[in-house]
Amino acid sequence: MTDTDQRVTTATDTDGSPAPGPGAWAVLLPPGRYDAERLVHHDALELTGLGEAALPRPGDRVAVLADAPLRLVALGRVSPATGDRQDAPEDPESEPGPVELVVAYTRRAFDAPVPVDGLALTGPVTALDEAAWRELVDRLGPPPRRRSWLVSLDLPIEAASPAEAVGLFWSYVQELGPRELPAFVSPSGDELAMQAFVLGEAANQDPEEDD
Repeated sequence: MTDTDQRVTTATDTDGSPAPGPGAWAVLLPPGRYDAERLVHHDALELTGLGEAALPRPGDRVAVLADAPLRLVALGRVSPATGDRQDAPEDPESEPGPVELVVAYTRRAFDAPVPVDGLALTGPVTALDEAAWRELVDRLGPPPRRRSWLVSLDLPIEAASPAEAVGLFWSYVQELGPRELPAFVSPSGDELAMQAFVLGEAANQDPEEDD
């Protein structure tokens, strides 16, 4: 899958942050949502249940934050909200209902969140002045260098035919997902550096090394 950072068509600054727009906001992820956004790469953040909060307009810039402790995890730009939020297997605690806010990611930092101090939030959505926005963007720094990776998932499956085995494979993937299945990743051309990841973290899969 191609990274969202390369596919969003909104204008960006040279540091990868959204270019200046009509407004800037801080959006706080609901409890438990950080893990879901980190485990599976989404092009956009869809939020429901915001109540009476004042909402950004399409085109506004957004800093996405996670709480306890407060961390900057993404930058984005508001897109028009349409329809209801779809069920996401990796996010079983998500609220059903009409989507009230859509933030198209332009920079993701879920795997390396940046601590934020001294930012007063008034709720799930808080308006930011230009100085506060720029300070958050500067905390992220320049985007990291991108490279090619090989990612694989191997499951032993008993079946009567190859087609049935493939069908069972996708059933297990949908049912278990990234919270239970180990994925194996290595830099292209360096398979000896392969690591297993579960829940977005490196996980040892050799029981002998645990002894």
